[in-house]
This record gives sequence, C-alpha cells and structure tokens, in this order.
Amino acid sequence: MTDSREALRVLRSEKPDIVLLDVLMPEVNGLDVLRLLRIDDDWAHLPVLIMTAASHAETKRRALRHGATDFLPKPLDPHDLVPRVRNALSSKLYQDRLARQAESLEQQVRERTAELIASREEVLHCLARAAEFRDDQTGKHVIRVGKFAAIIARQIGLDPVRVEMIELAAQLHDIGKIGIPDSILHKAGRLDEQELRRMRKHCGFAKDIIAPLPEQEAMILRTHTEIGAEILQVQMSPLLALASIIAQTHHERWDGNGYPLGLAGEDIPLEGRITAVADVYDALSTERPYKPAFPRQKCFDILEEGR
Repeated sequence: MTDSREALRVLRSEKPDIVLLDVLMPEVNGLDVLRLLRIDDDWAHLPVLIMTAASHAETKRRALRHGATDFLPKPLDPHDLVPRVRNALSSKLYQDRLARQAESLEQQVRERTAELIASREEVLHCLARAAEFRDDQTGKHVIRVGKFAAIIARQIGLDPVRVEMIELAAQLHDIGKIGIPDSILHKAGRLDEQELRRMRKHCGFAKDIIAPLPEQEAMILRTHTEIGAEILQVQMSPLLALASIIAQTHHERWDGNGYPLGLAGEDIPLEGRITAVADVYDALSTERPYKPAFPRQKCFDILEEGR
C-alpha cells in the first residue's frame, strides 16, 4: 500500500507477520508509522524492516531508537530481500512460541493457585466444622460469623484482602470447643461456675490446636523422617496466625472483664473485636439450647446496651 495514513488500520485488520516500511512515504513517513507501532503492545514483537538509502546514517539511528528489526538498502535486491525476510519471520516464530509457552504457564499457575485457594478454604471450613459438629451439625454458625465479620470489616474500611482473611479466619473462632464436653455444650440451662470456667478454656484450646508445635516436640518429630522435617520447617501461615489471634480474643471485652486474658480497649486486636460482635449477633439471632432466636431489632438493642 502507498497511503501511510491507512497503515495502522490495515495492520489491525490483516494482522501481518512482518511489515516492510519505506521511510519516504506521502502524508506520514515510515518512521512515524514505526513509532506508532511500537507504542502498541500488540505490535511490540512484530518484525519491521525499514527500506532506506544506505547513506542515510541518521535515519538508521532514528529507526533503531524506534525499534526497527532490520534495514533493506534501496534499491531493493531480491537476493537480499528474501533471506532477510526469512530471518525476521524465523525470529518472530520463535518469539510467538515463547509467548504461547509463557501464556500457557501463566494459565497453569492461575489454575493451580485457584485450586490451592479452594483447597485451603475447604480444609479451613472442615476444621471449623469439626468444632461445630457437636454443637451445630449444619456448620452454618461458623459460616455466618465469618460473613458477619467480613461485613463489619468491609464497613469500617479495611482493604479487600484483609476482609477476606478475616472472613476465613473468623470461621475458626470456636475451634477450641473440640475440648469442651457435650454435657456443657448441650446444657439447656445456665452453666454453673465450674462449667463456665471449663467453657472459657476453649479459647486456650484453640491456641493449642492452631499454633505450631513447641520447639522441643517439633525437634522430636524432626528426627522421625526426612519428610517430617521438611513439613515442620514451614512456619504458620498468616491466615492461621490470624485465626489463632481471633480464637484467643473474641471473648475479650472493651471494659477488660472478658476472658481469657482480660484485655481491654485497643489492647484487644481489631480482628478479635470484629469477630466478637459477629459472634454475639449470631448467638442472639439464632435459636440456642438456652434461648429462642431474637428478632433483629432486639439483637441490635442488646448489642447497644452491652457497649
């Protein structure tokens, strides 16, 4: 084609494997077309051969700055043209193959990452349900608390990644219930003082369940097999670390009268405070062995009174 103004339109519609550009063209010169080509990522690796007089050194330098692949001296020699085009196309074929391989690897990584995330969430939920199964066989309590915690976290302006972690970690808030007898969990009436003390130990049980092994015990297991050693070298994940914090602090109170540590005010981690509100709301709004489900407004009124 001879109309340089149509060059980019034709390139987009035809998608050629190589372009030959004459520097001297009407309306828009070849170097301007080359510059516009290289601005577009779609044409970053497109071979562009510049046709120019051999004596125009400055033109060649400008063409190289704009990303020219090669030069063809004018007048064109067919014996020179064919091998240069062939070499440029071979280079493009290699670049295209590398790009396809990179895209395939990226897709595999995305798929594998999605599988790992799904597996992590599934294992976490199963672990949470292990605690709830004796108390709430549907496991919906842990899901609801996670959802409520996410709503609160999002509403107070936490970033999406942190909101997602809180939603997942909050589902493990009662994992320590595994260590509480059924006679206490299922008791219809009020717990006596001894039962209450036992129930409050579930926060400590949670830490023991989620936290890594003590160093002395870990060292013993490390001597068992080489595989065991490799497994135990992995540190606690950020998600489990957050779950451990939430499990230990979601029964603390702003006035310092909570348990198990008696923390007060902002000494209580924010994630623990968020989960505490979510947990209390779910306890109020659902039926329990010791109470009926309360209407939403009554739940809010009780939360307000307990501030």
